[in-house]
This record gives sequence, C-alpha cells and structure tokens, in this order.
Amino acid sequence: MSISEPIIRLAAKGDGVTPSGRHVAGAVPGDKLDADGVITPGAHHIAPLCRHFATCGGCQLQHADDAVLAEFVHERVVNAAKGQGLEPDEVLPVHLSPPHTRRRAGLHGLRTAKGAVLGYREGGSHRIVDLSECPVLHPALAALIAPLRAFVAAHGPKGMVGIDLTLADQGVEANLLHFPLDGLGPTEAALDFAREQGLARLTIDQGYGPETLWEPEPVTVTLSGVAVGLPPGAFLQATADAEARMLADSSAWLGDARIVADLFAGLGTFAFGLREGRKVLAVEAEQAAHLACKAAGARAGGQVLALHRDLFRSPLQPAELNRFDAVLLDPPRAGARAQVAEIAASTLARVVYVSCNPSSWARDAAVLTEAGFRLTKLRAVGQFRWSTHVELVSLFER
Repeated sequence: MSISEPIIRLAAKGDGVTPSGRHVAGAVPGDKLDADGVITPGAHHIAPLCRHFATCGGCQLQHADDAVLAEFVHERVVNAAKGQGLEPDEVLPVHLSPPHTRRRAGLHGLRTAKGAVLGYREGGSHRIVDLSECPVLHPALAALIAPLRAFVAAHGPKGMVGIDLTLADQGVEANLLHFPLDGLGPTEAALDFAREQGLARLTIDQGYGPETLWEPEPVTVTLSGVAVGLPPGAFLQATADAEARMLADSSAWLGDARIVADLFAGLGTFAFGLREGRKVLAVEAEQAAHLACKAAGARAGGQVLALHRDLFRSPLQPAELNRFDAVLLDPPRAGARAQVAEIAASTLARVVYVSCNPSSWARDAAVLTEAGFRLTKLRAVGQFRWSTHVELVSLFER
C-alpha cells in the first residue's frame, strides 16, 4: 500500500473503501488513510450528533455529511439496477429524511441489579446500549425513553423485553413484548404509567399476542386526510416526510390512470393518497390491516375498496390485472417474485414499484424489463437516516 490512500466510496455496510479495495470502518469519501491505518478526516467527515454512535447498532453513518449520505443512498439503488442490466431513463434527486422524524421504533429493555437498561442493541451483539438520547426519533418517542427505563426497572421480568413505539394521531402507542404482568399491582402500575405518560394505547404481549390494556379512544393514523384505525403493531412508513415524497411521485407517475390496484397495501398508505379522481383496489394479506383499510375506505367515500388476499400464495392473475389501468406494489423485503411474474404476463403498461430492498427490487425489475417494460423513473429514498437501509420508488412503462 502507498503511504496514503484516499477513501473513494462507501460499501454497502457503511465502511469506507480505498482504490486498492481496503475497507475501513469509520471513514467516508474524502478521508485519507495512512500506512498505519490512521484516518485523516476530509471535508465530508463530520462530528456525530449522538454520544452513542459507533456503539449503538441503530446508526452506521452519523460521521458522514448529507452529500455523502445522499451519494451512498443513490449508489445503493443505481448499482442494484446496473447489476441486473437496468439503465433508468431518469434518476431523480435522493430524498433524505431529516433528524428527529422517525415515528416508529423497536427498542429493547432489561432489568438489572442497579435498575434497567433500555435502547437499541450494539452492532453485531445482543448487548443493549442504554440510551440517553436518539437524534433519529421523533421527540414524542424520545421523551419516553427515561420513563420506560424506570418502568422496566420496577416491573420488568428477568429476561429481555421488546418495546415497540409508534406515533399515532392520539399520541404514542407502546407495545411491550415478552412482558408478563403478574398480579394486580403490576397491572395497575402499567395503567398508571400509560395515564401519566399520555399514551394513546398500551398493549402487553405476554406470549399470546398483544392485549390492549389502555386505549382511552380508538387509535388512528391519518393517511392522506383519512383517519385509519391503527391495529397494534401495524406497519407504517418510518417517517411522514418519506411517505409524502413516495406518494407524490406515485400519484404523478400514475398520471391519467383511473382504475388502480395497490398491492401489498397495508393500511392503505398509498391507496388513500391515490384515490382522488381514481378507483383504487387495496390488496392486503394481513387481516387486521385489511379490515382497518376496508372500514376507512367505506367512510372515505368509496373510492378505495379493500381485498383480503395473500399475494405470495395467490397473486392476482393476468386476467384480473388487465382490468386495471396501472398497478402500484410495495412488497416486504423479500420482494414480489410471484406477483411480478403475473404482471409480466399481463397487458398492464404502467407499474409503480416501491421497495425497501434494492436487491429484491432489482431482481423483480429484471423480470419486468424482460417482458417489455422500461425503467423510466427512479428515486432513491434515505428514510432511515444515518443507517445503511435504503428504499426507493420507481416507474416501469411499456
């Protein structure tokens, strides 16, 4: 190796990479690496905002400025496309979610001899980082870290517990996992905690699924002006700003399509945003989410109709798909191999594909292009700020 090597890019897991291919943790493009492995920071290397950075497994890139973050997100998506031989006609600017906007989080807690620890796990470890701050979380979620730690210290079981937080219209929903409440005292303490913290809902999963302990009024989340019932633990896009960006792109790209299928629709995040001037069929396998979407669709004027169907086992067939002007799909990380094969065999001419996994998206995109589609628009989305988790929204036309 030469006396000094520049860092020229970030690898998929956030390591800096030199021209010779050496991977260096904690380095970003513009840094220099000397023969002893010492990093000299460059113009894009910044001081991390959080004292837990480099220990906590939640963030990998707080030492990178926004220019490097945007380039990392862009390259992850574009390189996944290139790996399948795909060249988008237009790559739109990257969207990065700002700090303090994450509206859902999965934390862990553990009672100890001195109290309790509560936070995310360390990278590559089951050890919990005891959080004193978290600059990615919405302030309403961050404000619960200390009270939850005290509650786990007083009433937690011996083993590790899970704590899922979601910001709803009425406040924060908290779901405690592997958290048995033995007797009247702990149950009353949990009710007091929910009341004192102003929780929208408190559910306890003692091994048989979430049981609602506290919910003063029905909990909802507003999606494009429609209040949709929020089942315990239901999926939401991690930040409202990224949701709005992807929804705006999807609506614009669907253009004059009047009859649209929203596949893997969840609560109707995209379906309700696309309903103006359109009829939308929202297809979802998870029963609670389907029922919430169905009820909200009926209240919202009938433009959104809900269908309960497992698209992995029973994808919409070409004869069904051909009834639509366009399709939007937002599958889980595994992608939508079976459904995409049916789309490829249909006469559909326009598909919007939202993805949280560039690898599975690129695999599915290759199937679409082989069937005559062209990747005409692509936007990378850094919804999970400072992490290596990357999302995207794309348009295919034929």
